[in-house]
Amino acid sequence: MNEPVIDMRAWRQFVAVAEELHFGRAAQRLHMTQPPLTQAIANLERTLGLRLFDRTQRRVQLTPAGAALLPGARDLLQRAQQLPRQAQAVAAGEAGRLRLAFVSTVGFGLLPPWVRSFRQRYPQVALELIEATGDVQLAALARGDIDAGLLLHAPGAAPAGLARLVVAQEPLLLALPEQHPLARAQPAHAPVDAAAVWDEPLVIFPRLILPSLHDAIVERYRAAGRAPQVAQEAIQMQTIVNLVSAELGIAWVPQSVRQFQRPGVVYRAAPAPAPTCETSLVWRADACPPVLQRWVAHVQAAQAGAEG
Repeated sequence: MNEPVIDMRAWRQFVAVAEELHFGRAAQRLHMTQPPLTQAIANLERTLGLRLFDRTQRRVQLTPAGAALLPGARDLLQRAQQLPRQAQAVAAGEAGRLRLAFVSTVGFGLLPPWVRSFRQRYPQVALELIEATGDVQLAALARGDIDAGLLLHAPGAAPAGLARLVVAQEPLLLALPEQHPLARAQPAHAPVDAAAVWDEPLVIFPRLILPSLHDAIVERYRAAGRAPQVAQEAIQMQTIVNLVSAELGIAWVPQSVRQFQRPGVVYRAAPAPAPTCETSLVWRADACPPVLQRWVAHVQAAQAGAEG
């Protein structure tokens, strides 16, 4: 059985009569004459197959069915009134959904204030945050599962074919077990002695998840005529630091990781020239909805404010 199709005008007329409980006043409110309104309510009752009002010469009352319909009809009219504003907000990037992936290092400093201020400014945007390594982010971007990603890479080695905004540049530090001789042999601000680094067991991320930065670290060893002695691989920077605290080896980590204060671990400047890394916000140039444009502009403004 097909459900009856009732247009918005009929619901607006019903609500007016239900609230006024007087056909004459309801007609004035709707800027129409009373006979067409009376006919319209009769047509609505016929379409629904039930009486909405009990009428006498002296008064108009809602039937139980009419009273039951009134809250839903009001809600329908209110939502219909809001639709144009909602559509305009989405078109302006002030409402909608933004799916943003990020590497863990961004969470140590950059991301929290950006998210906080963005949510305050655009409360109608549903911001979905997904922690993911760079390889996972690139695959998700290709599938359209995320709108943008924040990922690490070596300077000048951002993934090809994507629009991007560099949001951070930082050197790599050495994370050392607290009791390791390299952690105690020189002042905390001084670089670690290069000759003592190359034969130390290394905790490092797999090349698959961050190839350009992995290669930059390996090249630093090769330039010294050595090969890294990989003791353990781990995906997340927090896990790498935790393994350093367990004295499995030393690790090269972005400077921002220094904010992750793990007991049993100290951070020291790496031997010069220390590799550096960049963090970029990346997205598909052919898929940049208005809400993502707002996010990019927000990040740019935050950077400009920090630099100023």
